[in-house]
Amino acid sequence: MRLSKNFTLKELIRSETATRKGINNNPNEDHIESLQRLCDHVLQPVREHFDKVVSISSGFRSEELCVAIGSSANSQHAKGQAADFEIYELSNKELADWIVDNLNFDQCILEYWTPDEPNSGWVHCSYKNDEDNRKEYLRAVRGADGRTGYQKEYSNTTGPTKDDINDSLME
Repeated sequence: MRLSKNFTLKELIRSETATRKGINNNPNEDHIESLQRLCDHVLQPVREHFDKVVSISSGFRSEELCVAIGSSANSQHAKGQAADFEIYELSNKELADWIVDNLNFDQCILEYWTPDEPNSGWVHCSYKNDEDNRKEYLRAVRGADGRTGYQKEYSNTTGPTKDDINDSLME
């Protein structure tokens, strides 16, 4: 089933873990509609802007699959609202910044990216709907204790707001 010009349902539900563990990773109609919105509003515009293949590492995940990989059953992946992806030979920071500066999205997370390795990590992006999207830009980092933490991230064209600066001074 084609979700958009360049994306199929098959690539957005593919999971080696689900196959290996015999987990049903088939979305229902609501999930498929959410995946179509994600493709229409995020993935397809990214593909068309960069004119390069967008490699999806994770799209829809059933609640059972989320639990099996150590994620939350409440993840936006389990609702068909999120995908993890990258474009090879393009900095993931450049990709995430373009999304933040040009698209309507719920959350864009630059996952485990480091400035000295432009292709490190990946981009997680979600889309709910035009009214409920938070337009939240975060960066996932691994702390000294090995746990993942999230911090606000800014694109090259948008810096922190006065409130962001005041909040950081209060910490």
